[in-house]
Amino acid sequence: MAENSYPGERLGLPETGTGSIARPGRRIAALAIDWACAVVISVAFFSYDALATTVVFSIVQILFLPTLGGSPGHRLLGLRLQLVGGGWVGLWRPIVRTVLLCLVIPAVIWDADQRGLHDKAAGTVLLRG
Repeated sequence: MAENSYPGERLGLPETGTGSIARPGRRIAALAIDWACAVVISVAFFSYDALATTVVFSIVQILFLPTLGGSPGHRLLGLRLQLVGGGWVGLWRPIVRTVLLCLVIPAVIWDADQRGLHDKAAGTVLLRG
């Protein structure tokens, strides 16, 4: 297998611009936005309960990934989620992806294309634009 000269090359994605792999800075910022929103809702309605925060975060992910192509944080930062080969992620992939994201470890183990194990298991890729 040839080595990538940039993330996403072996997936047939462009190096930069629309349709290229989302870089770590934007991915982490989008996650922070989504988590902060979940914390605000948890504080307002559940007296800041950790489990409630995680549930709110998960519900937002599962609802928005298939409907808007990304979470609110993704969309605010110009990112979108799609299948590796292109297209709609469907209904079950956001559930698998979110469960693994909440476990944290799969999300912090990346391949050469900067796809976390949560994306690889769901067959998805987070892209710019």
